[in-house]
Formats: sequence, structure tokens, C-alpha cells
Amino acid sequence: MPDARRLIVASAGLDGRWKLPRGAEGAAQAVERLGYVQIDTIAVIQRAHHHTLWSRRGDYTPAMLHRLQAEERRVFEYWTHAASYVPMCHYRYYLPRMRAWARSPRARRFMSDNASLVRGVLSRIRAEGPLISADFAAPPGRKRGPWWDWKPAKHALELLFATGKLMVAERRNFQRVYDLTDRVLPAGVDTAAASPAETARFVVRRVLACEGISNLRRWWIGDRARTDRAIAQMIDAGEVASVQVAGVDGRFPHYALTESLAGLSRRRGRKRLHLLSPFDNMVIWRGRLETFFDFHCKLECYLPAARRRYGYFCLPILWGERFIGRLDPKADRKDGTFIVRKLIFEPGFTDHDAVAGPLAAKLNAFARFNECERIVIKQTTPRKAQAPLKRALGAIARA
Repeated sequence: MPDARRLIVASAGLDGRWKLPRGAEGAAQAVERLGYVQIDTIAVIQRAHHHTLWSRRGDYTPAMLHRLQAEERRVFEYWTHAASYVPMCHYRYYLPRMRAWARSPRARRFMSDNASLVRGVLSRIRAEGPLISADFAAPPGRKRGPWWDWKPAKHALELLFATGKLMVAERRNFQRVYDLTDRVLPAGVDTAAASPAETARFVVRRVLACEGISNLRRWWIGDRARTDRAIAQMIDAGEVASVQVAGVDGRFPHYALTESLAGLSRRRGRKRLHLLSPFDNMVIWRGRLETFFDFHCKLECYLPAARRRYGYFCLPILWGERFIGRLDPKADRKDGTFIVRKLIFEPGFTDHDAVAGPLAAKLNAFARFNECERIVIKQTTPRKAQAPLKRALGAIARA
């Protein structure tokens, strides 16, 4: 299990061995190595997609992602398991999914029942340029009709996006700005749809490169038998290895890239501490987190306050290859205060003095990333962990 954990942490880019350049280029390379970065709306701290990239490259700023999407066209938005930023160089592998959407009964029914609406949406964007969904609201004083009814138009935009007719050109105040696909795609991007076999091989390699070890059962590939054939071919070619991990359910085989396994012996370095977004690639699959790290992670923001155990938006704390706790943060940007409403260490973790320095340093950096100058710790479990952490924070403030 220790080797499996090391491989997983390393593959997620969290052991310090990814040598990413500074600036937007580093962010672009992080997206390419991760394969996707999930987009989320919750803004109690910096949104998840920004947080995930900051965790890989400490000089990251949200303006970099805007540049990569709206100016350089290095990333585009599409669906993985959720809405995500995806490397533009992977575009051709998503074309089969777009075409599958277009063939789906739901899409065909909507297109048939709302043909004039869909044509109208496309005509407006073609004539007026990029538009947001609110641009399709009825003008003041104008009688509503099916063409100006906002909800059907929004559905049309979403479906045209899913089927690849439209792309998100950029985000403005977090709202999607839609444009015609041929006006968004950069010159030189490969638009030849990958074959089913190519797509299966791509997904296997992409998932294993990011996850380190996986049973590949959570990812959309289209045909399980085709995926199994791709895995078998990649094993025969020496690209992939079947792996067994002590204590892990063996009903579903797990796999790893042979190049990743070969690098295991070189992956000993100093322990790094991370405050991870609950939507980070490392932790998004909760069952996998429990299987390999014995760490239970549940997002409680959708629960009533009285039913929350850990807090509204808890961030798992990874130290080295162990999850040692979680904290519930809030960034009060107007006041410039980063508030830790709860900091809860795992019951078996006792190295509170040793972790105080790394945790204080990360909290300080994360507060700055969230445009805050001060840090307030409200509640710590166990209580004795608060004193060394506050001393470490004080030392940073005085430095």
C-alpha cells in the first residue's frame, strides 16, 4: 500500500516532482498532465478549478486560465465526469462523445421539437458574435414568445455545446460565453475524430497517467469490451501492467503505466503539505480515497447546517502520502481575513508540533491566493493542536 500511495500522489502532481514552468505555460502543462480540471461554482474560497491549478503551481493566478481559454486557446470546456477544462490538444478524442450526444434520443427530440429556436440561436451568434445565455432574454416591453423564452434558449445553448456546434469562447463573471466552434478552435488543432480504438487507448493512458493506479471503471469510454481490448493490447505492448495492492478488493483488476511503476524507486523526497479542493483530481473519487488512503471525504455544503460534521466546504489536508485532517475555510475578501472555521485532524494523527510549520506556511500562501492578509483560526480538534499552529503563524507574520 505505501508504494501505491506514492504512485497516486506522484501521478497527481503533488509530490513536487513536476517541473512546471512559471506563469500561464505552467498552468497549461498542469492541465495537460492532469487531463482535465473540474469546474465548480462554489466561491466561498477561490473556485475549484483555480484551486486545483494553484496546488500544482504556486504562482498560479485566475487570469492565467482566462488567458489559456480566451486568448491562447490552449484549453477548452467540455464534459468529462463533470464540466471541466480540457487540453485543446485532446480535442479530437472528445469528438466521438459530441457525436454520440447528437445521436441521442434526447438531443434528436429537442432538435426536432425546437428546430426554429435552434436555428435562431445559431443565427444570432453567427451574426452578433459570442453571446451569453442572458442575451436571449426578452427585451423590455417585448412580448415573450418561444424564440425569446430564456429557458428553451438556454437548453438549446447547452445542447449545441454538448454536440459540438458551439464552444465556450471564454467566461465573463463566470458565465459561459458561447461562439461557433469554427471561430473558437485554433489553427492547427486536429479535428479528425479519433476512432473507437484510439479513443479507448487514449482514455486508458490519460486516466492511468493522472491517477497512477486505476480499475478504469468510472470513466466514459463507450464500450467496456473495447476498453478491455485496449488494456490487453497495451499490456502486450509493455505500456500497461496489471497490479495487485494488498488490502484492495481484487474483483476488479487495477492497472498502472509501466513507465510510472519504473519511476517508483526514485520518488522519495521531502513531505509536502497540500490543502486540496474537494473537486481536485486527487480526491474527487471518494471511494478510491477510502480504498487507498483510509480517508473519508464527504462534501457537506448540500446538507443542512445542523447535519454537517466537518463544515460547509472542507478541504482535505494531505501531508506526504497521508491525509491527516481537513479544514473548513471562508475567505472574507472585503475584510481581508481568511477564516478557518474548523480544523479537524484525523483521530490517529498526533504529530501536531511537526506539522504546525508546514501547515502554517501553506495557510499563509493560500490566504494570499484568496486575496486575504489575515488568518483567523476559530476551532481546532484536538484543541492542543491550536497552540503550535498559532505560534507558527505568528512567526511567519513577524518574519
